Amino acid sequence: MSVLNDSVWHRHAFANRLQSALLLLSMGAFLTLVGWLLWGVNGVIMLLPAGVALVLINPGVTPWLIMRMYGAVRLSPEQAPLLHSALHELSSRAGLSRTPLLYYIPSSIINAFALGRRDNAAIALSDGLLRVLDTREAIVVLAHELSHIRNNDIRVMGVADLFSRLTSLLSLFGLLLLLVNLPLIVLGAASINWFAILILIFAPHLSALAQMGLSRTREYDADLNAVNLTGDPEGLARALVKIDQTGGNFLERILLPGRRIPEPSLLRTHPPTEERVKRLMQLKSSRRSTPSSVALRRSEPPEYIARALIQQTPRWRITGLWH
Repeated sequence: MSVLNDSVWHRHAFANRLQSALLLLSMGAFLTLVGWLLWGVNGVIMLLPAGVALVLINPGVTPWLIMRMYGAVRLSPEQAPLLHSALHELSSRAGLSRTPLLYYIPSSIINAFALGRRDNAAIALSDGLLRVLDTREAIVVLAHELSHIRNNDIRVMGVADLFSRLTSLLSLFGLLLLLVNLPLIVLGAASINWFAILILIFAPHLSALAQMGLSRTREYDADLNAVNLTGDPEGLARALVKIDQTGGNFLERILLPGRRIPEPSLLRTHPPTEERVKRLMQLKSSRRSTPSSVALRRSEPPEYIARALIQQTPRWRITGLWH
C-alpha cells in the first residue's frame, strides 16, 4: 500500500475547513439579514443570543432512537470480530475516549451512517453495503463514518439545519406580514421595498444551498480523515466506486441503466463520486510502506453476521424512512 502525500492532504484539509467556516458564516448572515429586515437592529440583537442559546442547548437525537427507527440490530464482537477490532483500533487512532457502538441494518439498501457525539456515538452498516464491499473497503468506510464523529459533523450539520430552518421560518413570517398589509399597499397607504421582498423570497433558498455545500465539504473532509486514519486512499476510492455502481436493485440496473438523473452540483448533499475518487488518488504517494495493521488490510469478504438477521426489501415506514 502507498503512504500519503502529506502536502496534498494538508492543502485539501485547510481548504475544506475554510470553506466550512465560510458556509456556516453565510448561513448565519442570511438569518441575521432576514431578522434585520423584519425588526431592524432590535431584531438582530434578539436573534444573536437566541441563536447562541439554541446552538448550545441543542442536544441532538439519541443514537439508539434513530437506530430503532431503522430497525437496526446491535452487533456484538462475537458476530463481527474483525469489524469490531478494526473499529476499536480506528477509534484509538482518532483519539476518541469511547468506541462507537456498531449496528447492522437488515436491508438491501447500500448505506452507512454515524450518529451522536464523540463520547456517545453509533455507526450503522446495512446488509447491502456489507454484501457489496470486501473487508478492506468496509473498514475504510467505517473510518469515514468515524471521521464524521471525530469532526463533530453531526453537530455542525445540526447547527446548519437550525440556521436554515430559522431563516425559512422568519422569511415566511415576513411574507405573511406583506400579505396582511397588501390592501394598504394597493391603496397607496404603505410603500413596498422590492429589494427586501426579494431577500425574503430567496434567503431560505440560498441558505439551503449553503447547507448542501457544507454537507459536501464535510464529506470531503471525512474522506481525508478516513485516509489519515487508515493510510488507504485506494481502498476508500474502491468502496465509493462500488457503492455508486451498485446503487438500486437488480431490475433497475438491468432495465434502467440510465436511471440516475444528473443533479446540478449545487443541489447535491454528497460530492460526485468522480471528484471524490480524484481527490483520494491525489493523496497517494510514490513511496511504499508496509501495512500498519493486519485488520486494516485484509481483502476477503466481511465475516457475516448472524444468519437470523434476514435481508429485507426496502419499503416506506410510517416514520418517513425507507429501510
